[in-house]
Amino acid sequence: MAFKNITVAGAGVLGSQIAYQTALSGFKVTIYNHHVDTAQRRLAALKEDYQRDLGLSDEKFQAGMDNIVNITTDLKEAVQDADYVIEALPESLELKEKFYTELSEVAPEKTVFASNSSSFVPSQLVKYVDRPAKYLHMHFANKIWRFNVAEIMGTDQTDPAVYQEVVDFARQIKMVPIEVHKEQHGYVLNAVLMPLIGSAMQLWAKGVSDPHTIDKDWMISTNSPMGPFMILDMVGLRTPLQMENNLYAATHEEIHKQIADKLKAMVDAGHVGQESGQGFYHYPHPEFEDPSFLRA
Repeated sequence: MAFKNITVAGAGVLGSQIAYQTALSGFKVTIYNHHVDTAQRRLAALKEDYQRDLGLSDEKFQAGMDNIVNITTDLKEAVQDADYVIEALPESLELKEKFYTELSEVAPEKTVFASNSSSFVPSQLVKYVDRPAKYLHMHFANKIWRFNVAEIMGTDQTDPAVYQEVVDFARQIKMVPIEVHKEQHGYVLNAVLMPLIGSAMQLWAKGVSDPHTIDKDWMISTNSPMGPFMILDMVGLRTPLQMENNLYAATHEEIHKQIADKLKAMVDAGHVGQESGQGFYHYPHPEFEDPSFLRA
């Protein structure tokens, strides 16, 4: 079965991107979100990025918007004809359990479920669904129109035909499918990236060095275009905060609480990264754009 009608649950930073990218690629998209106006605002904010990075005309951008056929706060309404549901909710196990339990009750039998979770693997969430053969994960990187990978990971219960359909769908929305053949926390991208981010945040939390200096060192020493705190700003600080809270709950290691406390102070102040105009840098003209940033 080829997917036609897609529902995206959650219109946060990534959910809104997934919904719009899918709509721009010609699919009919419904968004389920607790606040319709929030979803509309996030979608509208994508116009500048898509026009700058992809050269979309006003007409082409609007054509994508026109394929978003409904934004609703009613889950049953959102999935009534869904072929595929992509969940992009906050990284809370309790929240995801509640969502998948409710989704299983109202989704048609045909519907395939996928999570964009960055911190949970499929076996942690599949127990909450009523169709394990039609459940898997599809993880996107932030700014998906530029960093266009979709990491796809199932369980030993996932139907191989469903897995292949999701791989094909990834290509249809102009992603490069990254097939993950065994369960792995962090998939491929974050399994490589998070040790870097985690080490950088530990240096910051311990007072060893400040974020700008850590970024400079990494960029100069490795010729990387971005430092770890620039990446955090791009991702947004809410997800890293939740992940550090999850790590502290699982390990009781004090360093994770220290990092979470520092991130929480920033989030509580509204300094959540690029989207808010301030994170570790100030936007729209961050300090790292200054030609002198990487000089002595």
